[in-house]
Amino acid sequence: MNVSLRFARRPLALLVAAALPGLAAADALTLDTVVVTGSRIEHSSFDLPAAVDVVDAERIGAGRARVNASEALAAVPGITVLNRQNYAQDLQISSRGFGARSAFGVRGIRLVADGIPASMPDGQGQAATFNLDRAERIEVMRGPLSAVYGNHAGGVIQLFTPDGKGPPSVETNFSAGSYGTWKIDVAAQGEAGGVGYVLDASRFATDGYRDHSSATRDQQMAKLSFAPDADSRLTLVANGFRQMDADDPLGLNWNQYRAAPKSVDAAALTFDTRKSIEHTQGGLSYERRFGDDALQVSAYMGRRSVIQYQSIPIAVQRIAAGAPAGAAQRRHSGGIIDFDRDFAGVGLRWIMRRDLAGGRLTTTFGIDRETSTDERRGWENFVTTSAAPVCGVGDTVCGVKGNLRRRETDEVTSTDPYVQAEWQGERWTFLAGLRRSVVRFEVDDRYVAVGNGDDSGAVTYRRTTPVLAATYKLTPTLNLYASAARGFEAPTMNELFYSGANGGFSFDLKPASSRHLEAGVKAFVGDNTRVDLALFEVRTDDELVVAASSGGRTSYRNAGQTLRRGVELAADSEWGNGFTSRVAYTGLRAIYDQSFVTSGGGTVAAGRRLPGIAAHTLFGELAWRHAASGFQAALEATARSKIYVEDSNAQPAAPGFAIANLRVGVERKYGPWLLRTFARVDNLFDRQYVGSVIVGDGNGRYYESAPGRNWLVGAGARYTF
Repeated sequence: MNVSLRFARRPLALLVAAALPGLAAADALTLDTVVVTGSRIEHSSFDLPAAVDVVDAERIGAGRARVNASEALAAVPGITVLNRQNYAQDLQISSRGFGARSAFGVRGIRLVADGIPASMPDGQGQAATFNLDRAERIEVMRGPLSAVYGNHAGGVIQLFTPDGKGPPSVETNFSAGSYGTWKIDVAAQGEAGGVGYVLDASRFATDGYRDHSSATRDQQMAKLSFAPDADSRLTLVANGFRQMDADDPLGLNWNQYRAAPKSVDAAALTFDTRKSIEHTQGGLSYERRFGDDALQVSAYMGRRSVIQYQSIPIAVQRIAAGAPAGAAQRRHSGGIIDFDRDFAGVGLRWIMRRDLAGGRLTTTFGIDRETSTDERRGWENFVTTSAAPVCGVGDTVCGVKGNLRRRETDEVTSTDPYVQAEWQGERWTFLAGLRRSVVRFEVDDRYVAVGNGDDSGAVTYRRTTPVLAATYKLTPTLNLYASAARGFEAPTMNELFYSGANGGFSFDLKPASSRHLEAGVKAFVGDNTRVDLALFEVRTDDELVVAASSGGRTSYRNAGQTLRRGVELAADSEWGNGFTSRVAYTGLRAIYDQSFVTSGGGTVAAGRRLPGIAAHTLFGELAWRHAASGFQAALEATARSKIYVEDSNAQPAAPGFAIANLRVGVERKYGPWLLRTFARVDNLFDRQYVGSVIVGDGNGRYYESAPGRNWLVGAGARYTF
């Protein structure tokens, strides 16, 4: 919606404007968007009592290949998406520090695409499956309101694609750049016979910035939407993702990073570390209105197959002749992870709207049920007949599938009933929610041998997460809000593996419990600027930390208390004459609030910084668009303070950095044709920096280098019939 609001004469507005001098212009700017994340119904982002940002399609595709969500989310405060330059591992996404220590995938944040979860019942998800080519917007919510989504304490990231509508159109885009990188996608959308359709297929390939980091990725999606009658709507969505033999360059130790940031550790080449993924899923959502009320039903199912070759030394996993029954190698599950996962879920939601006490009451009753079942195997990552094998010597070959070392069925189920109520009056809005989460893990171990005991068993976690929030409309252009909640994070299946006393499955890990407080201000300054400010505190008990990481295996344990305090600030402005800007800042103090003893007997003192989390992150962008010619240009800047790599903070931290990016583009329409071209240069001043870190790596390979100066050019065309 368009916002044209003047309130300079109001005292509190003058105070906000004084804190941000110079924010005055004549042109109106669309600053208040409609979101569904948080309240689960359409809601003005300005009135929602939560820190929520919307990344629109223009920013998602702003001179980019639309491959990594990190490209689109860099401008969102509170969210850190680290640049791994490693397509064998998923993006590292953290929200207010939650999820920062994940070595693979995304945990602690709920991922959803078109209403279908991209997170599994155990809390781990994969952002790589997001189809950014057709994305209409991404909604990002941090803070207490995420508690109403259950087992995800850090926040919620939802991607939405548009419904097909209007006359048919076809589109293709191609981009190419540094390191042998290229991408092509083709798409069609429109409406025929009352059925809207969106179709897309793409291929992405790269040789990689670092040695041994090439990847090829194929992605497809289809979306159909139609209205069976005037009061209902049905949407069908299907997605496919395939990435075969993506090279894994692993991390580097400090000396390797400083001397040769593009290099890889020899172990990556010796064992040919790599990962293959095939992921398909489909789902439907149905909504039927009954006057002011509505019934919403969603269901989905899918399959994910992964095989990953790791760099685990032969001596660590091989059962030597004559080894005693209790030898650690007899319990080792090998150097190759291999699983097929079937997952499914269903959600039911009833929404009631009533007039009450001079306001509007919206009540939502719902239940979510999700399941995933893994057929999981482990293999040795070598073959040999030698009594003292060495990779590449004699008949010993490494990086290939050897003997079976693990075979089991792992099942996770979650059942979450919830209720939410929101009352909206003239000045006050109140929101309350309650969710009951039951997450059950069950293991059926079918590889039981001498020295390798039976790890079968089950564990169930139960938590109730309440949330309360309120918004006060001080003026038509200034809202104050506060919220509080309890949240929790169950251990993921990957964290339960290897964390037992004997290196097997752990049934003793506890979920991390957290208490969230947040207060914020949302204000329109003049006609051209929106400012969002949030202050927050999170106290967590039983934080999950790395207990040990060696031989390619990471185990976890519960630590004591942690504390996160921070501030998030975002300001969007339109200055007139085609100029716009955005500034996003995050300040976060994340520490261990209580000392604890590590599994190795050391002590992590209270006050140490949580690893993987920057204390300060800043994003700024100044953009210019010439309406008549369709030419546009933008200068981006990103700065980040240092990041510690392990709990004691004793190892060299990844240094802070500041980089600049430049992009230009032209978009013109010629009759039925829409043509686009763009060019961009990232890391304009060729800075060397650490893009991401691998927290607690037992080999000291904590650091993943980011590229120096690199470029990308692209062109696209759309024809509308």
